[in-house]
Amino acid sequence: MWYLIGMYLAAIVAANLTIAVFGPSMAIVNAFVFIALDLTSRDWLHEAWHHNGLLWKMTALIAAGSLISYVLNASAGPVALASFVAFAAAALADTLIYIALGDRSYLVKANGSNVVSAAVDSVVFGSMRGFPILIIVGQFAAKVIGGALWAYLLRPKRRTA
Repeated sequence: MWYLIGMYLAAIVAANLTIAVFGPSMAIVNAFVFIALDLTSRDWLHEAWHHNGLLWKMTALIAAGSLISYVLNASAGPVALASFVAFAAAALADTLIYIALGDRSYLVKANGSNVVSAAVDSVVFGSMRGFPILIIVGQFAAKVIGGALWAYLLRPKRRTA
């Protein structure tokens, strides 16, 4: 569990700081590597926290990622704020879809919820940061593809008898 929280926070902070330093040119790379990892690790945290404080724990985690980004680089403040708003909106969308997918397999739930949360995150963050539409669309595609890869890599392993 702690490694998922660490991965989630490290990915948020890395994404925020690279955007703050390099600007929109890093947005699609960040989306594929870091944000896709966040979207997928959020699904694991959802499973762990579903009946045990999911809302407040995810809110605290998202806020912590933005705060750590700001503390490490105060000039990343506007990026950290946009990140907080976008991740909060995406987390809500992700949770609703993940729950709606019910008893389906982990890969179906993770990828299904990632498509919706990737769209929400891309539009909210990209709009708040003034990104051109092509970057927003590129981010969305990178998050969906990267999320599918991360979901596959982090999928539950079947036990053999």
